[in-house]
Amino acid sequence: MKLSQITSTLSELAIQPTRSLGQNFLHDQNLAEWIVETLGIQEGEPWLEIGPGLGALTEVAQRRSPRGTLIEKDDRIIEYLRERFPGLQVIHGDAARFDVRDLFAQGPLKVLGNLPYYISSQILFNFTREPTPVSAMIFTLQRELAERLAAAPSSKEYGGPTLLIGRRWHVKYLRTLPASVFTPVPQVESAVVLLTPRTDAPACDGARFDRLVKLGFSQRRKQLRKMLAGEIEDWAGATAHLGVPATVRAEELDLAQWIALTNYPEPAGGALPGLAQDVHGERFDVVDEQDRVIGQASRHEVHTRQLLHRAVHIFIFNRAGELFLQRRSRWKDVHPLRWDSSAAGHLNAGDDYDETAGRELTEELGVTAPLTQIGAVPACAGTGWEFVRLYRGEHEGPFRLPPAEIECGEWFTAEQLRRWIAARPEDFATGFLECWRLRAQ
Repeated sequence: MKLSQITSTLSELAIQPTRSLGQNFLHDQNLAEWIVETLGIQEGEPWLEIGPGLGALTEVAQRRSPRGTLIEKDDRIIEYLRERFPGLQVIHGDAARFDVRDLFAQGPLKVLGNLPYYISSQILFNFTREPTPVSAMIFTLQRELAERLAAAPSSKEYGGPTLLIGRRWHVKYLRTLPASVFTPVPQVESAVVLLTPRTDAPACDGARFDRLVKLGFSQRRKQLRKMLAGEIEDWAGATAHLGVPATVRAEELDLAQWIALTNYPEPAGGALPGLAQDVHGERFDVVDEQDRVIGQASRHEVHTRQLLHRAVHIFIFNRAGELFLQRRSRWKDVHPLRWDSSAAGHLNAGDDYDETAGRELTEELGVTAPLTQIGAVPACAGTGWEFVRLYRGEHEGPFRLPPAEIECGEWFTAEQLRRWIAARPEDFATGFLECWRLRAQ
């Protein structure tokens, strides 16, 4: 939108830009085109814009794909947006509190926005937290925040936000913007940053990583040895493992070293890829069509010959009635990166269903809880030729997820899952879908 269009529209709507909402409207059309082009929205691809204002970026994005969603906090312009962009979904809400889980049903989507500076950090942490369906994001931010996100170790800008967001996202500082491209003109400089998912960082316990980083930077002038005394018992061994002096401070460790520190002395919750035990030697009971044991075979033989065998799936609910799902590790040989039951596993030779359910819950989530068997799924292609017994339990978490087995996990409401499964069944492991259908009956 041109500056004259913004001025006339605000006059027609009888609106004055509000400082409390961080309203600075972009009026440089070439810049709007460049931002949307850099994000790379493809034809028919879903996208979401945070704080569209009067629609400077929106009109450009809509020309590329009509599958857009807008989140706008200012109730004075909601109807204007709905009238101007009738084909888009307009949500009246606060992006910092928006339930990102609602977006999974749309599949991978891209996000853009000219973020209000007073709440940029909260919005960033909401949309970058794990897990997320977002595949890329481009934002206009206050320059100081943009520099912190893209900072290098040992610089004054490098800190907790750099690492907390940087563990999962590459942050690229694209360009600095003059204040003159906005109206009203802000008192600070702005910058554009591009965030794309990081796939090159080693796995680690994300909750432990976040805890260590927050502790380490809580008093950044102090040595980490003092800040992490309650978390790292063998400090001399840890610093030797990282190849740094014992007097190291938080800002002197790069991302890889923070992850290595998180994993010291060994990965929390399980071995990392390359360290996991070889599972091909496991032996399972082979059963007939009535689920009666008729012999034994190795895991490899059972899977390659599609022999009938046994497994358990576990649904863990919290007090709010939400179901915890795990996203399978990218290193799994079956259904990598698919969403699956809270916990699941094969019965080893000689084991029964009940004891296996308890064992799998502890091994995969690191907790114990009373479990009740709620159904059975016959062996079929969907279960991988497994007879499955489905169990239900309750727990509030937190869980300890083994990185070699589980990428991440999240609670979902039944309605969120119903919409997601109907729209994108390919996002889920087929065994979970069979169990979900059983529960829905």
